Amino acid sequence: MTRIPSIMSAALAGYPKSSKCISRRCLHSGSYDVAVVGGGIVGLATARELILRHPNLTFAVLEKEKELALHQSGHNSGVIHSGIYYTPGSLKARLCVRGATLAYEYCEKKGIPYKRCGKLIVAVGREEIPRLKALYERGLKNNVRDLSLVDSKGIREREPYCRGLMALDSPYTGIVDWRIVALRYGKDFVEAGGTVATEFEATDIASVMESPTGSTEGMKYPIAIRSSKGDEVRCRYVLTCGGLYSDRLSQISGCNPEPRIVPFRGDYLVLKPEKHYLVRGNIYPVPDPRFPFLGVHFTPRMDGSVWLGPNAVLAFKREGYQVYDFNIRDFSDALSFRGLQRLVMKNMVYGMGEMYRGLFISAQVKILQKFIPELSPSDVLRGPSGVRAQALDHEGNLVDDFVFDGGVWEEGSRVLHVRNAPSPAATSSLAIAEMIADEVEKRFTL
Repeated sequence: MTRIPSIMSAALAGYPKSSKCISRRCLHSGSYDVAVVGGGIVGLATARELILRHPNLTFAVLEKEKELALHQSGHNSGVIHSGIYYTPGSLKARLCVRGATLAYEYCEKKGIPYKRCGKLIVAVGREEIPRLKALYERGLKNNVRDLSLVDSKGIREREPYCRGLMALDSPYTGIVDWRIVALRYGKDFVEAGGTVATEFEATDIASVMESPTGSTEGMKYPIAIRSSKGDEVRCRYVLTCGGLYSDRLSQISGCNPEPRIVPFRGDYLVLKPEKHYLVRGNIYPVPDPRFPFLGVHFTPRMDGSVWLGPNAVLAFKREGYQVYDFNIRDFSDALSFRGLQRLVMKNMVYGMGEMYRGLFISAQVKILQKFIPELSPSDVLRGPSGVRAQALDHEGNLVDDFVFDGGVWEEGSRVLHVRNAPSPAATSSLAIAEMIADEVEKRFTL
């Protein structure tokens, strides 16, 4: 008899206060029209979008953890980005701008707390001013709301303790707890009739030649998803949104091993409560095009804390949030990948600097003092960490766009893998869900 583990019925008021598995119903056969593998913010947003479009079909979300949205969805800076950085006309730019609008509307509708606290991108050196002005022009082309350039006086008016020559002011940027948002997506999905199964780690996705035991519907559900515990779900179609494990989920159905996911850990510092007055909104550096990441920044949080960072160092475990977390398979997979080797060679000095700043608080604070000179090492504590699922190609290039892939065996046309959903995936989640749902409808016969 097919069984699905850890399914609970719940009617959560407001946004969920617990991320325990939520489900309104579980079909006795364990068979569904569409199974979504991955209970992070992208998987939940997409499952929600699909069931709202197709209320007469049956949907399930399969999540390997005991709770939903535990990883990237719950370990991030919590920023609602406005869409400044991305190439005008690019998919990332369009999705971020639309996603931010949809996110604010969604939070208003569902009563999810957020703050539109704004953001300054601050030039502290004259050589940064041309890049800052180029960002401003890019933001205007992307239709980012309410952008303006401000001088040093304007910086002090917005952030009294921040110093800089010029800044790009983005008042439309905000903050929210993205995990709460993700859980609310899950609640919407369940209320629409969807099923959520936790502790279901998908280890095999394959076509099957026989119908499920006790089924009278023949081969209506030709795809079997099997878990590490021996559980099995049958479905007509599969969509995977695996985040840090998106490449491995794709490979178990016979797809190309690239792009490969390489985990990068970002460690934050936390401003001591008595120093919170130093920061009002988000304060970011002007991005340096020579380096792959944005650099350390100041980020207020919904709980009133202020995070400083993050750095970016190779994680020795895909879900390793502590410095000493280690997994031999994850570590060997990363180091043996030619793409990572080439990335390291191209950014050796930058990488060594990130490792050094990760070890020594004073080194990271020295960077932050360029923006807030009053900050001192005694004002901060070590804070939480997040792990970013960075997709790399064989040449060591960061894959900065969405990658879709399908299975290659007989029923491969019934499987769609979201191989890469690049940052800012949380901000763009509702817009990404629309795009993925469009792709699902194009590839599958729903």
